Amino acid sequence: MDEPLCYAYAVVGSSATPERTALAAVRGVADAPVTLVRTGGVAAAVSAVPRDEFSEAALKTGLEDMRWLEATARAHHLVIETLARYSTVLPLRLATVYLDENRVRDMLREQEASLTTLLNRLADHDEWGVKVYAEVPPTSEPVPAQAGGPADAANESVNPGRAYLRSRRHQRQEREDAWRLAEEAVRRTEEQARGLAVERTRHRPQEGTLAQVPGVNVANDAYLVPRRLTETFRTRMLHAADGLHGVRVDVTGPWAPYSFTTPPGPGVQVGEAGRR
Repeated sequence: MDEPLCYAYAVVGSSATPERTALAAVRGVADAPVTLVRTGGVAAAVSAVPRDEFSEAALKTGLEDMRWLEATARAHHLVIETLARYSTVLPLRLATVYLDENRVRDMLREQEASLTTLLNRLADHDEWGVKVYAEVPPTSEPVPAQAGGPADAANESVNPGRAYLRSRRHQRQEREDAWRLAEEAVRRTEEQARGLAVERTRHRPQEGTLAQVPGVNVANDAYLVPRRLTETFRTRMLHAADGLHGVRVDVTGPWAPYSFTTPPGPGVQVGEAGRR
């Protein structure tokens, strides 16, 4: 029987002890128990996973299977968020798999200095997501509409092209106004974050099924915020679109610092894929 592989979720400081108690009730990827592999001042949360499902070849297939991907991602993030409630955590990429725990120890040993520096920098900070949405009218073929008065109606019935152009101009103006207000909301969020957030990462706006909410996602940012300032940050963000018709700002968090962690580079990993 093939030996299992070692799935790695995140790196934490080895001196943080509550994780073992917290993780006792958590099942990780493939419904496996989660343990800590320690080396020096750092540790990695890991679990054993079947080779036939998490080998490099199998991962190429699994990552294209939406049901498998969803289940794996849910378990992966559950472990990370559980750890984050007790300690500073450095999330690893989804599907970061090592041959065994010794390879995980090698990674920790080689990168202990940089991992420790990152843990210290992220201590007492959380990630917050800020998305700006705008109700942008869709581009569609305008339908000539009758104007208010009999004279206008008569003129447009003789020259339907005039009504078409008028509708076209109105549609273009509505879209321009919507984008202008959305840009103002983005400018406000950036301004309100100054003095509160210590870092920002811009992600690609979500489209199609990823958006899952009304409106067009025009900005998708992540901010690293000291915990002592989170309430002020959240309040400011939620009011950033005040007075801007058809624009809203969604704020999510607190999250583990997914957007501000540089994961260990490839080498002994069997395979990996990004969270975003």
